[in-house]
Amino acid sequence: MLAATGLLGSASAFAADAEPTVKLAQGRLVGAREAGVERFLDIPFAAAPTGALRWRPPQAPLRWRGVRDATSPGPACPQTVRPALVAGGVADRQSEDCLQLNIWRPAGASRLPVMVWVHGGAHVIGSGTFPAFDGIGFARQGVILVTINYRLGALGYFAHPALTAEASPGEALANYGLMDQIAALRWVQRNIAAFGGDPRKVTLFGESAGAISVTTILAQPAAKGLFARAIVQSGVNLFDPRPLAAEETLCRALAVRAGAGADASASALRALPVASVVAASEARGQGAMAGPVLDGRMVRESPWRTLMRSEPIDVPLLIGANSNEASVILAMGVPPATALTYLGSDQAAGRKAYGAGLPETELARQVLGDAWFVAPARWLAARTARGAPSYLYHFDYVATARRDRAKGAGHGSEIPYLFGTLDYFASLAGPIDDEDRQFGTSLSACWVAFAKGGAPACPLITDWPRYTETDDALALLRPRSAVAVGFRKPQLDHLLEVHAASSGTRP
Repeated sequence: MLAATGLLGSASAFAADAEPTVKLAQGRLVGAREAGVERFLDIPFAAAPTGALRWRPPQAPLRWRGVRDATSPGPACPQTVRPALVAGGVADRQSEDCLQLNIWRPAGASRLPVMVWVHGGAHVIGSGTFPAFDGIGFARQGVILVTINYRLGALGYFAHPALTAEASPGEALANYGLMDQIAALRWVQRNIAAFGGDPRKVTLFGESAGAISVTTILAQPAAKGLFARAIVQSGVNLFDPRPLAAEETLCRALAVRAGAGADASASALRALPVASVVAASEARGQGAMAGPVLDGRMVRESPWRTLMRSEPIDVPLLIGANSNEASVILAMGVPPATALTYLGSDQAAGRKAYGAGLPETELARQVLGDAWFVAPARWLAARTARGAPSYLYHFDYVATARRDRAKGAGHGSEIPYLFGTLDYFASLAGPIDDEDRQFGTSLSACWVAFAKGGAPACPLITDWPRYTETDDALALLRPRSAVAVGFRKPQLDHLLEVHAASSGTRP
């Protein structure tokens, strides 16, 4: 069957102008060119996951006749609309037919490194189409930038006894969003050379839920060879995912809220209106958030437990977190008092590590950010340091106009600096200046250097060392960036010791 939407007739219609075109096995694409950068948007990397394909592993994309218009962004995957400042854009155009990707390349690209971005959003919001992730800034630095969509919320992470019963032996379950990400990587391997990219030099990078996805993929032997390096921004998850049975219980209740019967068949589940599924997802509640599931087929154990023992995919890594990560944790409704649980049974030792006399609210802010993001980042850098090099960073840059009132760099605040989309964020959050823009240019150059050569060799940090537990050195990214040794060592040591004891992984 040939798809017929978004098409523009024959290739000869474009012979008179200079718009860029690319020929793929799926068909021909026409993109757009602006200031030396060419973009191709809304490219299907899998079949529409609708009807009988809802809650199934992604299938091969359909072919099309003629030339497909790739000049305009496609829809976001179904989600609850959030403010642009939260998600990086507004999902005002949505469709369940959303498995598409977007590519930016410099004009004349040939065998260039490729960077594949997995957006964040707690696995429930976001899109590779959003303005925050415009790839023109990366393309101007000599790399090809790819952003992707993947199924979100209950459409992306869902298990039900009826779906488990109908699945063929060994067929992956529940983790449909994660399957989409791997399908996109496979598409890139097959097709990126047609855009002037080098499939041997793919860097997978993501932030928050996107970074959790990256670390989960790092623990998947089946993904070996799909990328050559990885960047993990604020998303090393040291929590254990839900097992399949628990996810089935949770999602059976979700399906009932969406209008299904308690013992609904697979076909009845797939007939649920997408809006009802999204609305029902909103009632998951804290502690039942969407995300990777231990389905026993694709995700067989907690990714962090796999990475503690070995590296199924041993590639150079760039890992880090931000100085005010608690901004997102508190926004999710996690009570500040929860912070005390991360200090373990020896509360006095935990408080001593953080400094005597620290106000309770500040203690909670620091502990939550460290326990969820900063300590796990150091943990992963240490666990992966034995093979290909790992590099650790701590992002602590705040725009000059907000330094007098900000407690640090909020969760995800590095993104507009990396992508060069500060002006977009300024329209949402307030002014930026030349110092902010220059820092963004310098920071992005570090990520690009890593994508090109496997090390963040850049003027911002000229002596950025590979991480070792002995040296415990990281790049402190702030107005005056520098290498820091033993960064927050007493605090992070205490938290990681508590985690090791509670998870039964203490040596």
